[in-house]
Amino acid sequence: MKILVTGAKGMLGQDLCPILEDEGYEVIETDLDTLDITNPDNVRKVLTENKPDYVIHLAAYTNVDKAEEDEKTAYKINAEGTKNLAKTCKELDITIIYISTDYVFDGTKKGKYLPLDTPNPQNIYGKTKLAGEIEAAKNEKYYITRTSWLYGIHGKNFVETMISLKDKEEVKVVDDQIGCPTWTVELANGIVKIIKNQMPYGIYHVCGSGETSWYGFAKKIYELGGWSVNLKPCTTQEFPRPAKRPENSIMENNNLCRNWQTALKEYMELRCE
Repeated sequence: MKILVTGAKGMLGQDLCPILEDEGYEVIETDLDTLDITNPDNVRKVLTENKPDYVIHLAAYTNVDKAEEDEKTAYKINAEGTKNLAKTCKELDITIIYISTDYVFDGTKKGKYLPLDTPNPQNIYGKTKLAGEIEAAKNEKYYITRTSWLYGIHGKNFVETMISLKDKEEVKVVDDQIGCPTWTVELANGIVKIIKNQMPYGIYHVCGSGETSWYGFAKKIYELGGWSVNLKPCTTQEFPRPAKRPENSIMENNNLCRNWQTALKEYMELRCE
């Protein structure tokens, strides 16, 4: 089976591609230098030449705060780029797997968000990713995999930021937003499960099991690292950001990923070897 991956040089792609290869799939790695998803002709040319069975679409505009002032670019990449891929995939009978986000929800639900809950994004990033979901679903042979609070060794993320701050006199972290931390390796393995088990087309939440706040997440990072840090909880109001974040980002993952604490422990052990 042949799988083409967009955004292969990103944080998720650098973990996903080797995992796919280990599973025996032929992987075609693409990034901006080999595939411009905003160019329909380029998309058609690359997909026609490679003839993959699946396209796993990782390429995205992911700067949540910058998207608030750069809406045009965010839509061009996340919505129009996905439209180009999905349209060509449909023409060539290719299954598309689109990576989405918990930010498609408004965060007001009490309890876990289910895949078919109604989205209501509160920031530009979430709106552009939802627009991408709508485009991906037009392919009919599609999987939308929503994830959350993603971290990994190959990119900027919360875990690495917290580690970089461990020697500060005081570290303040928001304690009134809750969600599901997800290691890139866990997300990659969840995607592999969907493919191997030939799960029904549709929407899946592929994120860490369990829940915590950003403060709880930071506390666990420092605990696992064995670092004594003056960590203080704060409110969202005390730490304003350009883009509004949902208070509740907890998603039901149907056992596609392990508990977030188990995964984080393994991540910390690997990066500290």
